[in-house]
Amino acid sequence: MDKKRILSGMQPSGRLHIGNLLGALNKWVAMQEEYDCYYFVADWHALSTSYEDTHEIKDNIFNMLVDWLAAGIDPEKATIFIQSRIPEHAALYLLLGMITPVSWLERNPTYKEKMEEIKGKDLATYGFLGYPVLQAADILMYKANMVPVGVDQLPHLELTREVARRFNYIYKKDVFVEPEALMSEVLKLLGTDNRKMSKSYGNAIMMADTPEEIKKKVSTMVTDPQRIRRNDPGDPEVCNVYSFHKIFTPAGETANICASCKKAEIGCTDCKAILAENLNRYLRPMQERRSLILAKPEKVWEAVDEGTLKAQKIAKATMKEVQEAIRL
Repeated sequence: MDKKRILSGMQPSGRLHIGNLLGALNKWVAMQEEYDCYYFVADWHALSTSYEDTHEIKDNIFNMLVDWLAAGIDPEKATIFIQSRIPEHAALYLLLGMITPVSWLERNPTYKEKMEEIKGKDLATYGFLGYPVLQAADILMYKANMVPVGVDQLPHLELTREVARRFNYIYKKDVFVEPEALMSEVLKLLGTDNRKMSKSYGNAIMMADTPEEIKKKVSTMVTDPQRIRRNDPGDPEVCNVYSFHKIFTPAGETANICASCKKAEIGCTDCKAILAENLNRYLRPMQERRSLILAKPEKVWEAVDEGTLKAQKIAKATMKEVQEAIRL
């Protein structure tokens, strides 16, 4: 029985942090064992908000690919490629844009939120308004059966389904598959300062950090604000360090830390040292894979070249169907 096809991508906006690892990459690694997975670098999407400053984009692409491979993405099991290397994405984006009502794009909640939240950038562009159509083209090109999404991304996927339905209806041919959402629990970690973990905030623990860098960052993490002195009882449930323990520290040890904190039998410094040790233990296999990957960087591009050839065969076949349906 043929495997169902999954498609997902990431924008190359910088090195990935452990929030990205838990929120997406670990799931990608697991899915490649069960599904026919296509994972792509969404470099054109990155231009929708960062079109004015592109000097880091090439380095970002390479670093992100290294993070993927270090996390366990296997080019023998999953197809990885770069969006801009397959011009068929742009062609399908254009054709789908011809049939997509502007009102569908203007009602996109992410569009409204980013217009309000992102300051210092001119986002009143056609590319930013229309990026959900490019996203739809990315998905529909490969006739993906499912797309891994969080709750906040459901409106984007529903728009993709609507575009597929509209195309098939207008041109009287079932060219596109309406993809289903593959929902999963999203583990969200706060940064070391209790804000959203982000490279731009300088509060992120990166996948590429060395054990020494991780120890240093963990030592600066904000803890229970009410625990001022060493002998003050703490409340682990309001402590960001404890939220990390629940993920990276064995359950038995976590329970002991919780009880000891409540009785002031362990101080925040010792608690952080235990976390740093367990976090480094968790990341060690990835750090070892990273060293091997960086020793032969040409292998990264070989994997991308092979993935691009495989993906482009599907893209060309889909575009042939599209052109026949439209009678171009």
